[in-house]
Amino acid sequence: MTHLLRCNCGALTGTVEHEQLANHSICYCRDCQAFARFLGREADLLDARGGCENIQALPKDVAFDEGVQHLACVRLSKTGLLRWYAACCNTPIGNTPATSKLPFVGLARACLENGPSTVEASFGPVRFCMFTSGARGRPKPRSFGGAGRVLWFIRTRLRARFTGGFRKNPFFDMASDRPIVEPKALEPAERDRLAAQ
Repeated sequence: MTHLLRCNCGALTGTVEHEQLANHSICYCRDCQAFARFLGREADLLDARGGCENIQALPKDVAFDEGVQHLACVRLSKTGLLRWYAACCNTPIGNTPATSKLPFVGLARACLENGPSTVEASFGPVRFCMFTSGARGRPKPRSFGGAGRVLWFIRTRLRARFTGGFRKNPFFDMASDRPIVEPKALEPAERDRLAAQ
C-alpha cells in the first residue's frame, strides 16, 4: 500500500511506501516555524501553538512521479537541514540531512493531505512531540515519545543499512552525494527575521 504525495497545485506528485514503518510527529522548533514563514504559509502550516506535523520516513520509501523539476531547497543556516518544497505553489515537501549517508526524511503533512487516505489512516496518530520550548504561549505543550523516537531512528537506520535502502534517495545524486537541487542558503539576518516573528 502507498500514500499519495502531492503539492497543492498538483504539479509535483509522488508516493510514500511502507507507511506503517513511518513515524508521525509534531515539532515546535523555531526552524520549522521560520520555514513556514519563508514559504508565506504560516497560517495553514502551523497550529495555534506553532507546531508543525511531520511524517518521518526513510528516503528510499519516497518516489516522485511527476514534476520533480519544481523541487526547490533552502537551508536556514550553513549547517541546517535541507528543507525541500515545491516552488510552483510553495508546498513544503520535507527536510533531510545535508548528506544521503544519513537516510532520513521528515515529510510535511501539507504534501500528504491531497489523496484518498488521510494522514492518520496511513501513518497513525502523533507518536512523539518535540522542541516544545519553541511553542507559543504558556503553559508549553508536553513533550512525549522521546524514547520511542530514538528507537525508531536506530531501527530504521539499521533497516536501511541491511536492506541496501541507504543507496536510494530521491533528494540526492547518489554518485556525488549532492542534493539534486542546489540549496539556497539564507543570510543570517533573514533567518533571524523569520525566526523572530
